[in-house]
Amino acid sequence: MNVTMIVVFALILLTGCGYVGWHVWQLLPLSNVGKWVITGALLLCFLSLFAHFFIDRLSMSVATILYEVGNSSLFIGLYLIMLFLILDLGKVAHLVPPTFLRNSWVGTTSVLVIIVGLFVYGYLNYLHKERVPLTLNSAKTMHKQHRIVMLTDLHLGYHNRVKEFRKWIDKVNAEHAEAILIAGDIIDGSIRALLDQNMAAEFKKLNAPVYACLGNHEYYSGEPRAKQFYKDAGIHLLIDDHALVPLTDGDTLLVVGRDDRTNRRRASLSTLLQKAPKGYYTILMDHQPYHLEEAEQAGVDFQLSGHTHYGQVWPVSWIEDRIYEDAFGPLQKGNTQYYVSSGIGIWGGKFRIGTRSEYVVAEIK
Repeated sequence: MNVTMIVVFALILLTGCGYVGWHVWQLLPLSNVGKWVITGALLLCFLSLFAHFFIDRLSMSVATILYEVGNSSLFIGLYLIMLFLILDLGKVAHLVPPTFLRNSWVGTTSVLVIIVGLFVYGYLNYLHKERVPLTLNSAKTMHKQHRIVMLTDLHLGYHNRVKEFRKWIDKVNAEHAEAILIAGDIIDGSIRALLDQNMAAEFKKLNAPVYACLGNHEYYSGEPRAKQFYKDAGIHLLIDDHALVPLTDGDTLLVVGRDDRTNRRRASLSTLLQKAPKGYYTILMDHQPYHLEEAEQAGVDFQLSGHTHYGQVWPVSWIEDRIYEDAFGPLQKGNTQYYVSSGIGIWGGKFRIGTRSEYVVAEIK
């Protein structure tokens, strides 16, 4: 992210924060002291977002609270902006009385009920992990049908902690897959958070071999330390590399893992496929779903991507649909199948509004 983008992003945040703060001040039917207390508390919640710059120096309990509060405030703030915009437009159209937005118990209660109700739903919806069945049709000779589980965007760290990760492991192990593929962003942003919770030991409880590629968040956390974590966790890390994955009854799967596009010097897909053996059903893991036509041109059978989270909350999902050819779900281009997963985990606030958390169970026929 260049300096201009950082400045623009900061200005947007400050403008939104000011807009919400002004409306909250006008709305609350309290004395000035009460208004200062409430708006000050909201401001502190927002400022805790910047704890990211020194979060690894704090105790795990304090770091966890600051991460949860700071990142959640972004999403709650977004919906407060949308709600106040709707109310302002309603006031202009004489549909909302001015008294509803000024020193109003009715207005305050209404806004509170809407926001709390929406984000309780969003949190519960995030905790629910959707099982997505997927059929992959192979033109290559196979002796039987094979099952693999595919995950993206675990974002393990201060918010997706070890207790929650164990529930995901139970769901994956219940599938009795022959292999598990993870297309990037296992790490949220802090290696320290994973080391303190001994996450590497949890990966060894998975009942099938794990193959993974890097995502952009592995670079944010520090690529060398991320690689060491993958090694300690017993994960087969594919960085511009391939692996022949043995399946039952003598069948074999070719899995190719691209380095994340954060690395501008990563190898081209055509170069990777030229080095790989031929004649096997080929699955490509590429974290960010850009230039999907490359997989079709290279003769890949199936591509797994993630990264988008499908926006995490509506209406960001609409923006994602404009950015990517396929921001979420299955796609077919020629003989190549694609699936862009919204991820089993999430970045920031643990809310899913208009999107879902998921894991994919693929049957190769």
